[in-house]
Amino acid sequence: MSPRLILVYVLALASFSLYSKANDYSSLTDRATSQIFSDYLEYLTLPNVATQSATDIQKVAEWTTEKYSKYGINAQLLKNEGMPMVYADYMMAGEDAPTILFYAHLDGQPVNADLWEQESPWQPVLKVSEGGKWIEKPLSILKSEYNPDWRIFARSASDDKAPIMMLLAALHKLALNQTFPSVNVKVLLDSNEEGGSPLLVKVIEQNKSLLSSDAVVMLDGPMHPSNSPTVVFGHRGATLVKLTVYGPVSDIHSGHFGNYIQNPAFMLSSLLAEMKNDQGVVTIPNYYGDSPLPEETKKVLRDIPIDEKALLARLGLMKAEPVGDNYYESISLPSLNINGLSAASTTAVRTIIPSHATASIDIRTTKDAHSSRQINLLKDFIQSKGYHIVDDVPSEKIRFEHEKLILMEINQGTAALQTPLNEKVGIWAKTALASVSEKKVIAIPMMGGTVPTAPLVSSLNKPVILIPLVNADNNQHAPNENLRIGNFYSGTNALYQLLITPYPQ
Repeated sequence: MSPRLILVYVLALASFSLYSKANDYSSLTDRATSQIFSDYLEYLTLPNVATQSATDIQKVAEWTTEKYSKYGINAQLLKNEGMPMVYADYMMAGEDAPTILFYAHLDGQPVNADLWEQESPWQPVLKVSEGGKWIEKPLSILKSEYNPDWRIFARSASDDKAPIMMLLAALHKLALNQTFPSVNVKVLLDSNEEGGSPLLVKVIEQNKSLLSSDAVVMLDGPMHPSNSPTVVFGHRGATLVKLTVYGPVSDIHSGHFGNYIQNPAFMLSSLLAEMKNDQGVVTIPNYYGDSPLPEETKKVLRDIPIDEKALLARLGLMKAEPVGDNYYESISLPSLNINGLSAASTTAVRTIIPSHATASIDIRTTKDAHSSRQINLLKDFIQSKGYHIVDDVPSEKIRFEHEKLILMEINQGTAALQTPLNEKVGIWAKTALASVSEKKVIAIPMMGGTVPTAPLVSSLNKPVILIPLVNADNNQHAPNENLRIGNFYSGTNALYQLLITPYPQ
């Protein structure tokens, strides 16, 4: 028996001794999950905004490595220019068993503490629903009471510290139950996912042998709104575009020059308005692809349960855009979205015609409607409206040669993912999750958001799926991010069942 396996069993016996006097209503493995849940609450106190502090990320990575090691999991830091990633493994299934690489991320979104309904986003708060409102309660009551619908509020409570600790709890349960997994486990925890994972490719290439595996499972994203077990087989890509339309060389008096000089804010607004009709459908020719979604794909999308009335009620809207026949069809198509507009100032009262106007756009792409294709279509459309596209702020010579000038700045971002629904790793996941809930496993061909699977796919050349484990209404990326406590337990159990389920041959 290897020294590491001996350590695992020693920890298991110690935990058994610690919890052997537990109340009858709680199993040993539930108590083990509770132990890791206590660690999770400590984890939430560590700030983890990579774009603000590399030192904070270093501390988070070190804490994670130490915590995984404490429970008998081999763990180490991977160098990453001051913001190390974390690697861990649990290779107990044997040399001939398949290996699954689990990916999650250590970092979280920036916070504006003034918008949070608690003293600090870095101090976890327990809240319970009373009279339709979330009411804060002392964390100490968790020692004697437990309700799966109670919530923990903190930054990264769901995205992505919860799945990281759920995986640790599942591995700990294996040791406590003295059970060998059916698959070998490797773990890669990214340190700058929210910043676009700029160095993920480099880290993977430098550690390619260490990270070799048969498939990749990403532990990210929200579950289906029903909180049913969920497997996601793809996601849209993301390309960012900034458009700047130029007018006079500087801001000029609107009284002296209004009705005489074109206002670039109106020009840009008109251009943007022509990109969609009043139904929200993109009017750029062939934008949605050369052919519609296959009927078999549409059937799969129609079969995914969704209460669109409840979804719209949660969003505070009367109706949705009829781009697709339903929610899931809509988010399976490429999209065009304005996420920022600026021209002069809306706070200072200045009666001027601005010198330029800018719009930020995000394009969500698919495998067929990929980034370069959509960008070329957008360029063709802009040029068809009489614009000359420049590479920089236009010179005096360019200004006198063209009536309409626009600058396009492009960040092609992450490519879309579409793993076949019959891929082995997906069959394995659905089989395992079917055993942990009476609810039907929801298979989603594509989710609307974007995660950095491209480096994993291109460098490791293995199939990738996503298994979300957190509640859909978790306020991910927003103030008052939260985790439903019951999801920590169900997520841990789901991962445990995943690890002991035989992998398809």
